[in-house]
Amino acid sequence: MSTRSSTLLLVSLVAGFGGFLFGYDTAVINGANQYLKAYFQLTPFQEGIAGASAILGCIPGAMFAGFLSDRFGRRRVLFLCAILYGVSAVWSAVPGSFIEFLIARFVGGLGIGASSMVCPVYIAELAPAARRGRLGSLFQFGIVLGIFLTLFVNALIQGLGDEAWNTARGWRWMLGAEALPALGLLGLLFAAPESPRWLLAAGREKEARGLLENVGGAAYANEEIAAARAAATGSGEGRFGELFGARFRTPLVIAVVLMAVSQFSGINAIMYYSTKIFTSAGVGVENAFSASVVVGLVNLVFTFVAMALVDRAGRRPLLLAGLALQVVALGAVGAMFFAGVSGLPLLIGVLVFIAAFAMALGPIPWIVCSEIFSTQLRGRAMSVATFVIWVSCYAVAQTFPMLNDNPAIGPGMTFFIYAACSLAGLVFVFVMLPETKGRTLEQLAAQWSVRAGKSSTSARN
Repeated sequence: MSTRSSTLLLVSLVAGFGGFLFGYDTAVINGANQYLKAYFQLTPFQEGIAGASAILGCIPGAMFAGFLSDRFGRRRVLFLCAILYGVSAVWSAVPGSFIEFLIARFVGGLGIGASSMVCPVYIAELAPAARRGRLGSLFQFGIVLGIFLTLFVNALIQGLGDEAWNTARGWRWMLGAEALPALGLLGLLFAAPESPRWLLAAGREKEARGLLENVGGAAYANEEIAAARAAATGSGEGRFGELFGARFRTPLVIAVVLMAVSQFSGINAIMYYSTKIFTSAGVGVENAFSASVVVGLVNLVFTFVAMALVDRAGRRPLLLAGLALQVVALGAVGAMFFAGVSGLPLLIGVLVFIAAFAMALGPIPWIVCSEIFSTQLRGRAMSVATFVIWVSCYAVAQTFPMLNDNPAIGPGMTFFIYAACSLAGLVFVFVMLPETKGRTLEQLAAQWSVRAGKSSTSARN
């Protein structure tokens, strides 16, 4: 294998492993929950806290990872994430009390939040423009694969013993098994390079040049370094306040809205509560494992579709198509609930939404948000975007049961609300989002200066 291919493969594996751990950690609690409840004799409120403890860790993890990655580098923060995943896996498997378990899961959440911010940035800053979308999709593919395989890991461990064994020990193995991929990520990072654009921003041009030459040759390295120099607004780190200035106001709005819409379209309402929805569909899906496998398989297959199309069709067309299909699917599901339609039509409507999300709104916001900011601010900008997605995720997970079970709203109106959010996202993408495929990160960052200059000129006139 050539040095060029091996460097890209290594970085792709790091991003994929980061996504896999993200997916595993968020999904493993679903299999362990019932046994945790019995072991610790949890109240319904405590059971909810057990499920949400990792998500609560994601929020500060995302907030601080941007500053840390801009200051110390993407690779070093990913080292920290791998350690947090490993510590959380072992500690949550052998907690001395329920409080210790919550702390251990919170520690894992810090790793999820930080890696969900750093991984898309890390791969975007090294991938050639023509392949950046496909390689960037590997993070989302890792998430989906982690969620999907966790279902089978949980089922395999569950089958090793009876109910008593699972209550005493099975859930420990489910949670502790995460230590293996955490060690895998740690091992990869010892061989993985630092982001070349971070090296350039840190004044380490010689190292950056060598890495860029490994990826694309001497001419490619010269072009990338020249573009980075031309786009630089200063040396070292950018200031957090710059994100809210005229230059980056538009990309910040794009990042925040895309991340919020990705959650308020209702994806995690289905991922977390698929059993209730599929039971309403009445298609013979009798347990949570079977329902989750159906959703997970569709999610996995259509993530491949996104990977195949994102650098060919482009981010904007794929988002427009996916969001339009989401509006139709969610509206149809809402209408069927109102009309009392159950069975296969309702199931198909839910799965069409999953497919539309997986091929567009699932991976593309991560890609776009990692592309549209300057190197000096990319970490901080992704922290804001990732903070928004985790807060939105928590809000949806908390509000779905209340909306769904409220007699005045019910599942029909709930899905209409998600359809309306998807429609708002469709309009926003059509009006605000430029195409980013095939352009260097420096070209994408520079366009906001041009727009800000035009806006200032128009305002003066």
